Amino acid sequence: MILATDFVDMNFKLNLPTADILIPDGVSLANALVRTTHFAIGAHQDDLEFMAYHGIAECHEANDKWFLGITVTDGAGSARSGNYANYSDQQMRDVRREEQRTAAIIGKFSAVIQLGYSSATVRDAKAQVVSDLTKILERTNPQEIYLHNPLDKHRTHLEVLDASIQALRACVPAKAPRAVYGCEVWRGLDWLNDDEKILLDTGRYPELAEKLHAVFDSQIGSGKRYDLAIQGRWRANPTFSNPHQIDPLMRTAYAIDLLPLLHNPKLTISDFALAAVDRFRASVKADLT
Repeated sequence: MILATDFVDMNFKLNLPTADILIPDGVSLANALVRTTHFAIGAHQDDLEFMAYHGIAECHEANDKWFLGITVTDGAGSARSGNYANYSDQQMRDVRREEQRTAAIIGKFSAVIQLGYSSATVRDAKAQVVSDLTKILERTNPQEIYLHNPLDKHRTHLEVLDASIQALRACVPAKAPRAVYGCEVWRGLDWLNDDEKILLDTGRYPELAEKLHAVFDSQIGSGKRYDLAIQGRWRANPTFSNPHQIDPLMRTAYAIDLLPLLHNPKLTISDFALAAVDRFRASVKADLT
């Protein structure tokens, strides 16, 4: 483990002293950041593995591709029952932090950075989060970026998305990713019009996916079977994608293209999301008339 406090002299002051950084293969932080090709920003521990598995798998055995994951919140507000029913908020922070570190090792991440913010801070003092994300992005040059989608139903996911877009806008055009995906977690995206859905292949290394998802026992053991649910979604997406074609892939996740939010800084996330809803409404109306 590399603590954020180790990098004060590098002008890399993240959310001290809570944040920590793990680099599984032990290279320097600078090298871990600069080699990054696939970058994900998730709100909670396990969001990276659920929404950005496509990027993790793309990089897993590749010599020229590296996955960097950012987890913004500290996990203190996690649901808990069973073996975790009597855990304090601090105990849950510790458990979830260790789970995310373990997943990064199994997934062979370039690095995982856990900023350790509370959900309230993400909502009420977002400038701090944006500043941290901007510092990290400035030191990377990712080709593909995975974010929460603006049609998600989890408020913290939406707040983290907002912070992520602000940070990306601060780095553009110096940083120009070729893809920015808004990914499924708390809402699927199968309802989007077909020409707006991006299909992400999540069928590579199925054993790896199972291992990554099983890491998060604090949630699975508390009765939230995210491991089964995400696999069910991935299997359902290709089967129900087209009633007249054989499944093109065995497992897929859907994403929405967020590049328009970078290309047009005046476009609000709300207007972007509602425009997609309006296009879906128009397509339903056309099918029924």
